[in-house]
Order: sequence, then structure tokens, then C-alpha cells
Amino acid sequence: MALRIKSAKKKHRQSLKKRARNNFVKTTLKTKTKALLSAVEEKDTEKANQQLKDVVSAFDKAATKGVIHKKNASRNISRYSKKVQNIQSGD
Repeated sequence: MALRIKSAKKKHRQSLKKRARNNFVKTTLKTKTKALLSAVEEKDTEKANQQLKDVVSAFDKAATKGVIHKKNASRNISRYSKKVQNIQSGD
């Protein structure tokens, strides 16, 4: 990119750093979510509870950092909590 203005160069550097952080956080969320869903599929309640704790923490942190919207985090936490509750009540 042929940026000439000093402030534009700085803003571009900042955007690249933010993009890298956002991508890292989002991929981490997806990985933890997949682990939780596989535990739910296996109906392993202990593993699912542990994974749920990790997922809730990751979503809260992502919302706090501004990577995702807080209502998006809340909605997903609710959905995954409900799935874990369903396998616990099914036992």
C-alpha cells in the first residue's frame, strides 16, 4: 500500500494488529465451540461441563475486548448452556 501520510501509515499498522488479534480470538472461539459440541455429541457430561466453562470464558473475554458484540456472546453462551443442560437431564 502506498500510504504517504504519517497518520495513515500508523492507522494501517494498528488495523493490521487488530485484525491479527481478532482472527486469533475468533478461531479460538470456533475451536473451543467445536470441542464443546463434540462432547455434547458423545453425551459426556463431565467433559461438556469443563468445555462449557472454557467456552463461556472465551465468549465473555471476546465481548469484553470488542471482538464480538456482547449480545452475540450472550446469545451463544445461552445456546451452548442449553445444549449441556439437555444432555444432563437426559441421563
